[in-house]
Amino acid sequence: MDKIKNFFKFEERGTTIRAEIIAGCTTFMAMAYILVVNAGMLSAIDGVSYGAIYIATAISAVAGTILIGLLANLPLAQASGMGLNAFFTYTVVFGLGFTYANALVFVLFDGILFVVLTATGLRKIIFEGIPDCVKKAIPVGIGLFIAFIGFQDSGLVVDNGGTLVGLQSFNLIGDASWGSIMPLCLTIIAVFVIAVLTKKNVKGAILWTMLGTTLAYYLLGFTVSGFYDGFSERFDYSFVQPFKDFGTQSIGQVFAQGFNFDSYLEKHNAAQLIVAFATTALAFCMVDMFDTLGTLYGACKAGGITIVKEDGKEDIPNANKAMISDAVATCVGAVCGTSTVTTFVESSAGVAAGGRTGFSSVITAALFFVAMFFSPLAQLIPSCAYAPALIYVGYAMMSNVVDINWKDPVVAIPAFFAIVIMPFTYNISYGIAFGLIAYVIISICTGAFKKINISTWVITILFVAMLFLTH
Repeated sequence: MDKIKNFFKFEERGTTIRAEIIAGCTTFMAMAYILVVNAGMLSAIDGVSYGAIYIATAISAVAGTILIGLLANLPLAQASGMGLNAFFTYTVVFGLGFTYANALVFVLFDGILFVVLTATGLRKIIFEGIPDCVKKAIPVGIGLFIAFIGFQDSGLVVDNGGTLVGLQSFNLIGDASWGSIMPLCLTIIAVFVIAVLTKKNVKGAILWTMLGTTLAYYLLGFTVSGFYDGFSERFDYSFVQPFKDFGTQSIGQVFAQGFNFDSYLEKHNAAQLIVAFATTALAFCMVDMFDTLGTLYGACKAGGITIVKEDGKEDIPNANKAMISDAVATCVGAVCGTSTVTTFVESSAGVAAGGRTGFSSVITAALFFVAMFFSPLAQLIPSCAYAPALIYVGYAMMSNVVDINWKDPVVAIPAFFAIVIMPFTYNISYGIAFGLIAYVIISICTGAFKKINISTWVITILFVAMLFLTH
């Protein structure tokens, strides 16, 4: 026990074994929903099952969380990131036309690029190449995008030929039935419940609400005619099958089929593939980078474990090691068959509960390992139970909107474009592209040409090429 305390520097950071265990459990409870949400999202892609993605998500979460705990000694946890999984599924696969295995290549390249950029110091150059207004807008736009997906998955928002989107009917007198609106009502109520529990500082508010909504869904199922007809055939209760699917459908697919771009090249040429590859990988890397940096700083600041540099500025302890952990975990995720792994903002819940060292991360990783064997039960969670998590996370990601100076068009218009283009086009990279383009054009026209640095020019040109050559 003393070796553990010394390795994780318990005395230096003023913590105890008990506090770290509680913190690790708290972090797990706060982010365990990702196992269900990520599996539900990625399994919408042809050729990969819910069970396979569930196992891939769990394994990558274990690997990433163990890495950041042991290597960087930080009380943080990692898993497939919200927003990045939406980008993977709806932009890269459904939008651009790449296969599931192709998309994993982008994730793998993202991880490798992240390692190189962190090791060489180029990460800072690229990070500084994105205007501050666009940086602040990216999580806001992703938040709206994720919330939009949640509304669609729940069935609240539906396709409408006249206005593109519309609200699902609640008209019991007309074309709606209790069976059709019951899940919609549960979705709305669940979002409110998450808000109330969060306000009351209930740890794991999203997970508890998800479980409660699932229970309510099946209880109310008795009030719906034919709800349980064929129920046993709709679910696979085998605890072994998810691992079999993982072995045949996801792990190693990045190497087995990922570099075969024949399906994409049927409708595009080699030049379009090169531009799409460069911009998509860059978008993955940038979103991952911003997400990780923001979470690292926010969680460490909240826990009082930031360090003060000689110039008086605060910094994250073992920042480069934390970044390397994130990058390596992303590579592991790609090999396992899931989207980009990143540091979760829900780690702040564990920090608030007293987590100060990487030992709490080890506890969180252990719980993810145990959860890996409960995929059959997780499949019982309906969309009306996990969609509220998407909606609420979307709301939470919009907090940066208050940091944007909306009175200055030079920064407000690029931010506005970045925010609205993402959900309106179902594409995160398009939002980043329009934000950068707007910033460059407005800066030139207002005499701020010299403020645009070289890296901003390079990144913007890449995204312009993406728009004109791949879309």
